[in-house]
Amino acid sequence: MKKIILFATALMVAGCGFMKNSTSSNQPTTTTNQQAVVASSNTANTAGQGAGNNILALYNQYKADGNKFDYKNMNNILNTVGLVANCEGLKDNYKDKTYLAEFGKGLIASSLGLVTQNNVNNVTNSLVNMVTSSEAVQNAQTKVNEGATTAAGYANTAAQYANTAATYANSISSLLSLFGK
Repeated sequence: MKKIILFATALMVAGCGFMKNSTSSNQPTTTTNQQAVVASSNTANTAGQGAGNNILALYNQYKADGNKFDYKNMNNILNTVGLVANCEGLKDNYKDKTYLAEFGKGLIASSLGLVTQNNVNNVTNSLVNMVTSSEAVQNAQTKVNEGATTAAGYANTAAQYANTAATYANSISSLLSLFGK
């Protein structure tokens, strides 16, 4: 009798474990997909916030310089490089509406009213065009990275950043002119 009770108990425990495993076998995929969407949304929002900060800084300097983008100004160079880095995810996700929406929320949240619900699509489209359309920009970034790896290249890095910013000057000027304030 004891053996039957132990066998029945073992069978129930094993059955519960089997049911638990078979019930949850579909959940990791769903959970993983949900986590991937959340991670993607968080990444997009964070990138949008960074880009919004860069745009705000560039716009303030643009206004201070009389509605001109000075690509030789070191702050503009650094904000341009930061903007490009923050928009890197747009290259792969520019057709993903969820990514773009989260990126836009980040832009709005960090730009202190410069990017609004009314102009967020135009700003995002301008950024997408900026990071996806220019091979020259990619070549400039490659040269900056290559130059920074050699001792002699360190001396030229600032000049190369200036060239990168100059490459973006027209795109950034167009972007900043969207705000018309």
